[in-house]
Amino acid sequence: MKNILITGGAGFIGSNFIPYFLNKYSEYNLINLDKLTYAGDLVNLEEVKSDDRYTFVQGDICDRSLIEKLFKQYNFQGVIHFAAESHVDNSIEGPEAFINTNINGTFTLIDVARKHWMNSPFEKRSEFKEARFHHISTDEVYGTLGETGFFNETTPYAPNSPYSASKASSDMLVRSYFHTYGLNVVTTNCSNNYGPKQHDEKLIPVIIRKALNGENIPIYGDGKNIRDWLYVLDHCK
Repeated sequence: MKNILITGGAGFIGSNFIPYFLNKYSEYNLINLDKLTYAGDLVNLEEVKSDDRYTFVQGDICDRSLIEKLFKQYNFQGVIHFAAESHVDNSIEGPEAFINTNINGTFTLIDVARKHWMNSPFEKRSEFKEARFHHISTDEVYGTLGETGFFNETTPYAPNSPYSASKASSDMLVRSYFHTYGLNVVTTNCSNNYGPKQHDEKLIPVIIRKALNGENIPIYGDGKNIRDWLYVLDHCK
């Protein structure tokens, strides 16, 4: 059995990913590290809490001593890094938490992974030849779409909020660990997700709640923003 570290697994996307992954891949154990901030809820993972291949650890991805302890205990063959502060409005009101979690937390995780998996730059330890760090990012690092076109891997970065700037910074850290150390990394930049277990602060839950209560439905910005939506289980797959 191989062990994989999932960060932020009690949040929206992570809590959809974990049951999906456990059901599809029987040869893996998942260790879910989550700080359980307002955006994380263990109720989201009721369906897997008794699964022998699932372990929950409450903790902060910025806590290097904890991360090192977990790597030593479980010898992770991979990291799937969901954990992030992700609400744009919150990042405007209080950007510090976004810098700490999204940048410093990502640095702590990837640096511990590098030291555990590699003897030296471009020299992997034999038992970790296939170990991979998968960084879950956002298309918001690319800025705002115009009336036509799509983002792709060659789109220049143009973050417009402290949230997207912190994610762009973490993307660059992950990229640098590939080019500097030869670490096996993948960064995926997804569009807005929707679906079950989404926190009620997000756009679609807010609009549904307002509509059900007969209240005025809020408009984001001037109402002209183009938003692309991805069903959360499609993202997980």
